[in-house]
Amino acid sequence: MPSILTYLSTSLLYGIAGWYFWQTLRTVAPVLQANAAGTVPNVKLQQFMMLIPLVMHGVVLYRSVFMDDMLSFGVGNAISAIVWLTALIYWVSGFLSSLQGLQNLIAPISAIAAIAVLIPLLLPSVHPLAHAGMTAFKAHLLTAMLAYSLFTIAALHAALMTLLERRLHHSVVSSLFVQLPPLLVMDKMLFRLVWIGFILLSLTLLSGIVFSEELFGKSVPFTHKSLFGFISWGIFAALLAGRHLYGWRGRTAIRWMLAGFVALVLSYIGSKFVLEIILNR
Repeated sequence: MPSILTYLSTSLLYGIAGWYFWQTLRTVAPVLQANAAGTVPNVKLQQFMMLIPLVMHGVVLYRSVFMDDMLSFGVGNAISAIVWLTALIYWVSGFLSSLQGLQNLIAPISAIAAIAVLIPLLLPSVHPLAHAGMTAFKAHLLTAMLAYSLFTIAALHAALMTLLERRLHHSVVSSLFVQLPPLLVMDKMLFRLVWIGFILLSLTLLSGIVFSEELFGKSVPFTHKSLFGFISWGIFAALLAGRHLYGWRGRTAIRWMLAGFVALVLSYIGSKFVLEIILNR
C-alpha cells in the first residue's frame, strides 16, 4: 500500500500542472484572440509537467490495486483508475496536432485528478475481488475501465460543446475556448468517442455474461449494476442509430450522450458505492 505522502505528492503535482495550464491559457488567450498567429504555449513543457503526476498516479494505482496477490478494486480505486485513464488519454492526444486544441481541458482534468487520486484514502477497498488472478477477469476489468474512461471523455466533450455553443453569441470568449476546433469537427469527434466506447462497453457486457456462465454456471444476475449497464448500452445504441438514420447532432445528441453516461455511472460506481459504503457488503 503506497504511503499517504505519495498520494499527497501526486495530488499536489496534479494541482501544480493544472494551475500552470490555466495560467498559460489566461496569458495566451488575449494574444490569440487578437492575432491567430500569436504565441503558442510551450507544449513540450506542458506535456512534461503532466507526465510526472500521471506516472506517479499510475504507480500508486498499481500498488494499491494489486496487493498480496489480491485485486483490491473498491469504489475508491475504481474512480481513481477511471480518472487516471481519462487524463492519460487526453495527455496522449496532445501529441496529435489535430487534437491539440482540446488540451485546454487539461486544466480542469488535472483538478479532478488531484481529487480523485486521494479518494482511495477516504474510501479504501475492504473486500478483495475473487478470481482476480484469472487473465480473462483482468481483461474484462481493463475493457470496462477503458469504456468508462472514453465515455467520461465523451461526457466532458459534450459539456464543452454545450458551453461553446452558448458562447458563440457573446463577444467575449473564455480562455477555455481558445484554439478549440469548430463545432462540426467536435461533433464528429464526439461520435468517434461514442463509437469506440460503445464497442468496448459491448465487449464488457458480453465478457461479463461469459465470465458469469463459466464461473457460476448461470447468466448475469439481475441487479442494479446489470440493469443500468444494459440501460446505458441501449441509450448509446439508440444514439448511434439516431445519428445514422436521422442525423442527430447538437443538443439532441448531447442529451442522449449525457443520459447514457449517467446510467453508466449508476451501473458501476453507483452500485459499488451503495454496496461498499452504505451497506458495507
